[in-house]
Amino acid sequence: MRRVVQIGVTALLVGVTLASLAGAQANGEKGKALFVQNCAACHGTAGKGDGPAAAALNPKPRDLTDKAYMAGVKDEYLMDIVKKGGAAVKDDQIRDVIAFVRSLAQ
Repeated sequence: MRRVVQIGVTALLVGVTLASLAGAQANGEKGKALFVQNCAACHGTAGKGDGPAAAALNPKPRDLTDKAYMAGVKDEYLMDIVKKGGAAVKDDQIRDVIAFVRSLAQ
């Protein structure tokens, strides 16, 4: 009986977690503010990879307005890049930045 209860609780927790992830909406406007604050120095305010710090970087920052490139990039990849390559921010903030970055290539 104890095993059945444990499995039921685990299934419930997984269901709640998946439901909360599915319901999480990214906010492009919040993402824009975060992008300008944390990313624009290298990527530029329009996301073209031409920020003032870009000249000193090798490799150069990615042009985030490139529709063909951005169409082939998954959000999970962008999440990983931001987490490892940028300042430490919360996952919901990263989702907001991704929403804004996606809007640049439309």
